[in-house]
Amino acid sequence: MSGSTETANISSLGKGDTLHQQVLASFPLCHMTEEDLIQNPQFCKLLATLAQHVDQTGLTAPLKTELDKAEKKLQIQKLQWLRSESLHRGLQEMIQNHCVRKHHATVPPDQNMFYETMERCLLVAQCVRQLDPSNTTNQDQPSVLGLTPQLVMELMPSEKNVQSLKQGLPRQLEKHLKEKCLSLLSYYQPEWEHESEGLKMAKLSHLSAQLDKEKKRAESLKETCRENTVLLQRQTELYLTELTKCIQLFQSFILNHRLKIQTDLDRKKLDYFEGKCELILQKIKAEMVEIQLDTYTPDSISAHRKIREKLESELKACKAEKQSVELKLASFEILGKDFEALAEEYCRLRQEMEMKNWALKEFTQYND
Repeated sequence: MSGSTETANISSLGKGDTLHQQVLASFPLCHMTEEDLIQNPQFCKLLATLAQHVDQTGLTAPLKTELDKAEKKLQIQKLQWLRSESLHRGLQEMIQNHCVRKHHATVPPDQNMFYETMERCLLVAQCVRQLDPSNTTNQDQPSVLGLTPQLVMELMPSEKNVQSLKQGLPRQLEKHLKEKCLSLLSYYQPEWEHESEGLKMAKLSHLSAQLDKEKKRAESLKETCRENTVLLQRQTELYLTELTKCIQLFQSFILNHRLKIQTDLDRKKLDYFEGKCELILQKIKAEMVEIQLDTYTPDSISAHRKIREKLESELKACKAEKQSVELKLASFEILGKDFEALAEEYCRLRQEMEMKNWALKEFTQYND
């Protein structure tokens, strides 16, 4: 029976996407996504049932009521403590100001007696509070130096001085608080320092609201600054990612451009070497014809040797250039089809070099 009731309650919440959205809205503190609820339907039903008994913070209704009562009680206790603490600090400030004035000027005897009585009353009250245990501590705890609250109370000033203190304290305390508030107003708005007291008091009545407004504004700016910082970090990461991609793309463009330019340069060099080799071959053939026509005189033999040395030096230079081109061509084998044209040029050049080597060999044998 209870199972059918829960099923009916779940169905009343919604189905499909509507149920998922309601579950997510019921538990905002849980780091869940709609995908998690779709992958775990039984868990989604459990949360939907649980949402009918707890609030968004996970508390049941009775526990939430008790918590609200405890928080209200705590707020009242805090307010009472702040009032007493503010009064105590205000009295201490009055005593300190009196001590400063006493060291810089002559103070009337009645005023001096007034502040001495106040100081002694505060010290006695503080000692009594330290010696008197609270309701939560053990009543049988040992006393400090054998003192009791009753013994300390005997150090109170005379009843006459205490009554005089009670009569003059509200007026003096009001005067002190007024001066403190006016100094705070002058610090907050220095332009009001030389205004009349009436205008200052009127402005002072709105100071609390203005300070509260400024506090909320500062908190809002702080939150905005925090959000902008997070947004700036995300944008910086995105910018760096895009910048890295652009640099990689730019590097690939540069590499491709260099490969294309280098291929064109190597092709021109091959054409140059081809033409140069053809000229050398034609020159060798012409020299061979001249050798066949000339007689074997000492001058002709010397000339032939010079020609031979010249041809050998040119052949060495061609071989060095050939080796350099071979190294460069080897680095461009990755070009695939573009490399086939260069390979054909290289084969043709190599055949011509072999033919020139054969011609030089024949010329050498002929001279010998």
